[in-house]
Amino acid sequence: MNAFNNCGLSRRELLCRSGMGFASLALADLMHGEAVADSVANPLLPKPPQFPAKAKRVIHLFMNGGPSHVDTFDPKPELQKRSGQPLDGGNLKTERPTGALLGSPFKFQRYGESGIEVSELFKETAKSIDDIAVIRSMHANVPNHEPSLMLMNTGESRLIRPSVGSWMTYGLGTENQNLPAFVSMCPGGYPIKGAQNWQSGFLPGIYQGTYVDSNNTRIEKLIENINNFRVSRDDQRQQLDLLNQLNGLHRSTRTSEPKLESRIQSFELAYRMQSDAAEAFDINREPKHILDMYGKGVHARQTLIARRLVERGVRYVQLWHGAGQPWDNHDDLETRHRVLAGQCDQAIGALLRDLKQRDMLKDTLVIWGGEFGRTPVVEMPKEGTNQGKMNGRDHNHHGFTVWMAGGGVKGGYVHGSTDEFGFKAVEDRVHVHDLHATMLHLLGFDHKKLTYRYAGRDFRLTDVHGRVVDELIA
Repeated sequence: MNAFNNCGLSRRELLCRSGMGFASLALADLMHGEAVADSVANPLLPKPPQFPAKAKRVIHLFMNGGPSHVDTFDPKPELQKRSGQPLDGGNLKTERPTGALLGSPFKFQRYGESGIEVSELFKETAKSIDDIAVIRSMHANVPNHEPSLMLMNTGESRLIRPSVGSWMTYGLGTENQNLPAFVSMCPGGYPIKGAQNWQSGFLPGIYQGTYVDSNNTRIEKLIENINNFRVSRDDQRQQLDLLNQLNGLHRSTRTSEPKLESRIQSFELAYRMQSDAAEAFDINREPKHILDMYGKGVHARQTLIARRLVERGVRYVQLWHGAGQPWDNHDDLETRHRVLAGQCDQAIGALLRDLKQRDMLKDTLVIWGGEFGRTPVVEMPKEGTNQGKMNGRDHNHHGFTVWMAGGGVKGGYVHGSTDEFGFKAVEDRVHVHDLHATMLHLLGFDHKKLTYRYAGRDFRLTDVHGRVVDELIA
């Protein structure tokens, strides 16, 4: 016993870190849940929200690059009518030079009992429109990708802050200790700003998202080092136990070592993942009719994996469209938007129906959108950008669309509006901070009270901003 006392490990920490933590489950029962409150022992154990929640988990479908709202979920008849005409009062001031009004090349149609209009680009998604709340009055701060990505993902456009998924897992923990609590999948590489989009910031490192390149189909490529072919599981367990003792000795001489704690917890999670990750990421275990419903291709695969992950207790899954900024269509917008939507629409529609048929949509919050929208006017030719073409749109942070489904959201509902052409949010405006406050409310948290003490002050996801948009909640 003296050996463990000298290494700085308490009995509770030893039970949580050894033998996959099963002994700690018995301890938690004996101690009436005290082990759950011991965040040092295991910060990812499930934790109750501040009040009864409508949503338990989140799937964020991120169309990085900025999809055009006036071509997807925000139809503008006046824009169609006056396409090709100059704007009254001169050209819009955006990031780049713009010209005349540019009508949408896509047809809109009413769907569902609610009769909400959706573009032909997302006709499969539109079949679930009665479960969707379309926010047509979103706005952000600046028309640039990097700060807008940071704002949407962390609530702060310039400084290092924890991501939404990190805040969520910090508040709720996770329901599966053998899988990451927060997974971020992006096929083909990183989006703009890379891992900063799923960073834990000043929160402990265990809350950072786990990146997965969903272009890969083999489990060994999807998750690096998932299997150890040289050392048996029992031998790995002994190695980890010894390493934990050595780390405990190192920690006992220091008052606080959050990086060391995160490393210990990451080693343990990596060990436990060997048993569950391969099964969770293997979509071939799904029946044929489910595979056919989602379709073929990387987006079908990663969307189905997202459902399998949340089904197994993963708390937050973010799906990016691809490396870089694929939806950033400054030119050839009709062709490129049609290709991009064609890659993911069937899978998104399947996800909504699949969650509903499994009775999971009611407590799974699904979010779709990008970091901003696009202008209702044409972008003018500029060397080095759109190669002299005049068939695309510039960035637009003044007004854009995000939609939410499930998780206590009011379905078949349109919130707010942009002006007659779709440039600015003018009615029931929703800032990104408001979106975050509403998400946290659905998850059972007061966004003003979910805080973390750092550098002498209490930080929160919404900083000093944000309001809950009650109209979006069923």
